[in-house]
Amino acid sequence: MAEIISKISGSLYTYVLVALLVIGGIYFTIRTKGAQFTLFGDQIKSVTEKPKGNKKGVSSFQALMVSTASRVGTGNIMGVAAAICLGGFGSVFWMWIIALIGSASAFVESTLAQIYKRKGLNGCYGGPAYYIETALKCRPLAIVFSILLILTYGVGFNMLASFNLQATFANFSFYVPNQTSWIIGAVVAALVALCLFGGGKWIIKTTSFLVPIMGVLYILVAIVVVCMNVTALPSIFVQIFTEAFDFQSIFGGFTGSCIMLGVKRGLFSNEAGVGSAPNASASAEVAHPAKQGLVQVLSVFIDTILVCSATAFMCMSSGLDASAYTSGDQYILAAMQQTLGGFGPIFLSVAVVLFAFTTLIGNLYYVDKALIHICKKEPNKWIKYIYYIIASLLILLGSGLKAGVLWDIADIFMGLMTVINVPVIIILGKYAFRALKDYRKQRKQGVEPTFLVKNIELPHQVDYWQEETNSSEIAKLNQSEKA
Repeated sequence: MAEIISKISGSLYTYVLVALLVIGGIYFTIRTKGAQFTLFGDQIKSVTEKPKGNKKGVSSFQALMVSTASRVGTGNIMGVAAAICLGGFGSVFWMWIIALIGSASAFVESTLAQIYKRKGLNGCYGGPAYYIETALKCRPLAIVFSILLILTYGVGFNMLASFNLQATFANFSFYVPNQTSWIIGAVVAALVALCLFGGGKWIIKTTSFLVPIMGVLYILVAIVVVCMNVTALPSIFVQIFTEAFDFQSIFGGFTGSCIMLGVKRGLFSNEAGVGSAPNASASAEVAHPAKQGLVQVLSVFIDTILVCSATAFMCMSSGLDASAYTSGDQYILAAMQQTLGGFGPIFLSVAVVLFAFTTLIGNLYYVDKALIHICKKEPNKWIKYIYYIIASLLILLGSGLKAGVLWDIADIFMGLMTVINVPVIIILGKYAFRALKDYRKQRKQGVEPTFLVKNIELPHQVDYWQEETNSSEIAKLNQSEKA
């Protein structure tokens, strides 16, 4: 079964996803005129925007934190280390590339999620399932996407996060193979269940407070490690670019090449084009859809350019031979031990525990939204209870399985989501491009951009962005234009 899963994963990424992501990313970069680079200042500004209209609504910053909590996880640590082990230093370069061009895909999908978002009792909500259903009039495809989202985040990603969490303790003396992993998995599953059933709000608040701090500390420690080995940097960069363009080696074994592994781990980490982050983006109360698109571009940069690069350089500057290790967790633990001594593995374990736990909770937020879409309403408490129990048991199961199988399962589900989402946003992308043009036009006029669907000639009925819901914004815009 493991061999079959591996072959499916290899085929999906070899023949479909690399071409789809690269072509899609380049297309979106061209059509948006490189918005991910030219509007960097607007990305920063958009994060600080207060919720529009509803003061209790979700802000751009809160939506950024939800999507970043899901993005920044064990994939940024174990995934990056695994890519270097198996694909060499060149995989880091291709990870950067997929983030830079993929961020344009993130802009388009999140902007579309804002345009097609729905009104709910507790604010707005939406995502790919809703723009598929509203714009393409295809509920069956939307349901398939929601099911894949549940399988990706509730099964694949959460089982993998559970495994990576327990694997960081492998170098400690108390760790007994095939025993300790299950014990740690049971504890984590119980804590997640406590949060899901409503008794662990303090855990969520604590981890949500600690994770941003840990993220900053993680990058600072990475900088310290790199500074300690600064003389190795020139040779590291030479090796990155040499291996990245060693096409004879790459095409000699493409499935295990640096391109393939860089794309896989880059996509797993930043999720640009997958269709997950738009579920968080749609919940933000903003004055213009393009603003939330720009916020999600920033999330991709934080995830891959900052956090993933921090892991990569900690590993590469250690001087250890990456090919001597069979898994990412072994490699990064050894690298941290080599550079920081006994403090290294302890710090890494704390970081992974915090990142993994918030990833588990963040992933289940997406599952919640998918269930609401399938049921067309909030599921009753018994359906929720069954889902909470299954989600917790899957976390327990993931802690005891093999890493290779878990990576492949997660990659397959994520890949299938991408196969649906990228063609859809290519078809609907014109509305995101028009929204961006409208945003740029208003910025050029010196006014704060606000949005109306009539400005982009949207042919579909949506809950938001109608003239009557934007009267105050129109008045402000007209007043500014007169001035």
